[in-house]
Amino acid sequence: MKLGIVGLPNVGKTTLFNALTGSKAATSSYAYTSVTPNIGVAKVPDSRLDWLAELYDPDKYTPATVDFVDVAGLARGASRGEGLGNAFLQAIRQTDALLHVVRCFDNEDMFVEPADARRDAEALELELILADIEVVERRMEKAKKASKGGDKKYVQEEQLCAALLEHLSNGKAARYFDFGTAGKDILADGGLLSVKPVIYAANLSEDSMADYTADPHYQALAELAGEQNAAVFPVSARFEEEIGEMDPEDAQMFMEELGLKERSLGRLIRCSYNLLGLISFLTAGKPEVRAWTITKGTKAPRAAGKIHSDIERGFIRAEIVAFDDLKACGSMAAAKEKGLVRLEGKDYVMKDGDVTLFRFNV
Repeated sequence: MKLGIVGLPNVGKTTLFNALTGSKAATSSYAYTSVTPNIGVAKVPDSRLDWLAELYDPDKYTPATVDFVDVAGLARGASRGEGLGNAFLQAIRQTDALLHVVRCFDNEDMFVEPADARRDAEALELELILADIEVVERRMEKAKKASKGGDKKYVQEEQLCAALLEHLSNGKAARYFDFGTAGKDILADGGLLSVKPVIYAANLSEDSMADYTADPHYQALAELAGEQNAAVFPVSARFEEEIGEMDPEDAQMFMEELGLKERSLGRLIRCSYNLLGLISFLTAGKPEVRAWTITKGTKAPRAAGKIHSDIERGFIRAEIVAFDDLKACGSMAAAKEKGLVRLEGKDYVMKDGDVTLFRFNV
């Protein structure tokens, strides 16, 4: 999974990036200075994988990972060249979703305007829509030139681009446009930004995190997310970065004071998986315990292909036990004795937490 971190200047994007990835990317108090994207990888916390590691004492432990791409703050008017413009958005065009960091705190030293989460969220989405208009206009022009020879493919593409352009020009994000079957080619190259699922990261003050649902900025952002079928994720980026630098005992104490049971990464991962329709299956043994990320509805052979294409091609069956059943039994042998290890064929739809051994022959 790959998430692009976006937001207006100085809202805490890079601070959150550092907290999520454990990186030390430089932050700045001055707008329009973070030109080069920050790229980091975070391991997905998974207590199930930890338990399997204790059981098997593997030679290798491989959790799922999330790639984060933190780009410069996108100023209002970026499409007209304000701030850094929007050329740097190319860095997030291949992401699976956008993590939109929205300021839900006031800081008179850094901001002239008081916080207004809905205003800022809508302002950034407008800039993404305007960036998409540029992309669609260029694509429509190419299709128009190519269609002069009468090729139906390019005629249809030109018509689709014209309809999409009208949609975007009305201030509507591409994710609300009906692309249909004919629009798959336009979506395939990942060039559109406003088509991507959105997670709003409500960046709150440390004091507001204790009861974030009562914060008016969070409430406004949650209302907007509900209207857009987006997700909202409460976080205090500065606090997360600070506790990341503490020893574990002190960090746990501070988290308990705020009523937080875990760091933001775990909560964000669950939010992201739910939004994108992702689950994890697990493989376990002495050589390695590992988590594999797949989409809901994936059948066993396709899941096997995540490990290696040869396993998918030569798929015979999958030996599967639900993680909760395995943990309750304490060992794979005990789970087999109780008949909880199942043999599943090509039509089996994988479930989250399936501990799996694929049988294949090539």
